[in-house]
Amino acid sequence: MEDQEQDQAGQRVTHCYRHPDRETGIRCARCERPICTDCMIPASVGFQCPECVKGGSGTGHRPSASRPRTLAGGALAADRRLITKILLGLNAALFIAVLVAGDRLVGDLVLFGRAVAEPFGPVEGVAEGQWYRLLSSMFLHQEIWHIAMNMLGLWFLGPPLEAALGRWRYTALYLLSGLGGGALTYLVSSPGQASLGASGAIFGLFGATAVLMRRLNYDMRPILILLGINLIFTFTWQGISWQAHIGGLAVGALIAYAMVHAPRERRVLVQYGACALTALVITASIVVRTLQLMP
Repeated sequence: MEDQEQDQAGQRVTHCYRHPDRETGIRCARCERPICTDCMIPASVGFQCPECVKGGSGTGHRPSASRPRTLAGGALAADRRLITKILLGLNAALFIAVLVAGDRLVGDLVLFGRAVAEPFGPVEGVAEGQWYRLLSSMFLHQEIWHIAMNMLGLWFLGPPLEAALGRWRYTALYLLSGLGGGALTYLVSSPGQASLGASGAIFGLFGATAVLMRRLNYDMRPILILLGINLIFTFTWQGISWQAHIGGLAVGALIAYAMVHAPRERRVLVQYGACALTALVITASIVVRTLQLMP
């Protein structure tokens, strides 16, 4: 049992489960029991207690603590950068394809609502049923500086989140953040305005990182400063889709909050439910905008 009491200010005081005389604000990332500085062992995300590191289950704490799980309940993997590497590869492969195929491929995959893609050509866009553009545009880049900045953000933010959430949860976070950014762009932008790039998904990783650092009681100033700088660029540089950035940021933060704060006994229900609800809202916004644009 956790040793807790009330201090003079009415705040709950938590003590290390192995050293009841020591106050602490740190918890094991796996079993969530309070641990002091002598007991905490650095892990890929946060700290773990000695018994979780040893994988023992004979101490009476919750059975799930003995299973190798991430902070969000995902399965631990040997390569905790695998999904990040795959996402990097997909972005790089499509960038090379654009260099080879030229603007025609961009026109086929870029996100826009409803417009004539070529002079005297057919009307195209998401409103015409080309919903795949919401996904394909997430991996599409034309300029080297654009893909370089986005992939640097992915490599910096992705692995810690992948390690904390697990592969499937991390993948859902990334894709839904990108789709959320695309959906907001489609909803409020001019129908003929083209949008492309992984920025919506990357901003989703920014929001998720802030939530995760807050959950682990880390110093949030570095990520908030970096996020603030990127938001300044978002609203001051021409040619940047602020809708994709804000949409991705909001979706990433909300999903990450559901994933790392879900009650252990209802973790899967809350996490899957949050993802499903987000997908439903994205779909509804696309349908509403499509009805507005169609004659």
